[in-house]
Formats: sequence, C-alpha cells, structure tokens
Amino acid sequence: MANFSFDIVSEVDLQEMDNAVNQASKELAQRYDFKDSKASIAYDRKEKKVTLIAPDDYKLRALTDILVTRMAKRQISLKALKFNDPEKAFEGYLRQIVEICMGIDKEKAKELMGIIKEQKTKVQAQIEGEKIKVSSAKKDELQAVIMHLKGIDFSIPLSFCNYR
Repeated sequence: MANFSFDIVSEVDLQEMDNAVNQASKELAQRYDFKDSKASIAYDRKEKKVTLIAPDDYKLRALTDILVTRMAKRQISLKALKFNDPEKAFEGYLRQIVEICMGIDKEKAKELMGIIKEQKTKVQAQIEGEKIKVSSAKKDELQAVIMHLKGIDFSIPLSFCNYR
C-alpha cells in the first residue's frame, strides 16, 4: 500500500522580498514628503532583516506602510515579519529593524500537531527540524488536512510542499 505525504513549512521567498524592498526604495525616492530627508530602507538578505530609517515617528510609520504595501502586492505574508521597537539613530533619526521569520519553531510545531490531531483524520504527523511531515495512506485525508490548515488563521504563514 502506497503512503502519501506532504511537508508543512513556513518560508518567505527572499527574491520576492528583495523585489518588494527595491520597489519600496524607488517609491521612497519619488515621494515629496520624504524629499531632503535621509530616510532609507535597507535589506540584508543574509541576516534576513530590513532596516527602516526615518527622521520622526510619522515618517517611520509612512515608511512601514510603503514596505507593507509593496510586500502585499508581491504576495509576501505579513505574518512572517517581526517589527522590533524603533530605536534612536544618528541626529535624532529613528531606526526600526524588521526581522523576517522563517521556519516553524518547536512551540508552533506542537500547536500545529495539536490542530492536526483534533481533526481526527487517519494521518501521521511528525516534526522534522523546522518543518512538519504529514503522511497517510489516502490522498483525500491529506487534502482534508491542508484545507483545514488553510482555513484557520495561524500566527505564522504556512505553505505546503513535497506533496507526493
């Protein structure tokens, strides 16, 4: 009897994130309200962080709005972002670090396992590092789990891959 499976992961397409930040930077350069300010958006792909710098709280919120809008247009889930508190930077400017969260941590994985078990389907789920592998003898059972998980509002973005 064949066994079917899929993986539940929480990932962000870093190239799409790069594109969103580039578009936000272009909009920042063209906006009149940011003219003659040292406001900026910087993206560090290795560290998985975006740094926002603005002269005051109002402009920092506008900068955040620009970034969030560009990300939404590129189908990047905002649940993957962790906005840290703004901190003082040079000459009275504010700096805010936005972390891009990838992978499912142990607490979230246990929470997902509980949700899958509550569904009372004949599937086996196991945590494998930063992903969860779900397997079953029937494809319909797996599709039911996917539909259920897509229907709930979970605190991190979930995607399903390696369906076989």
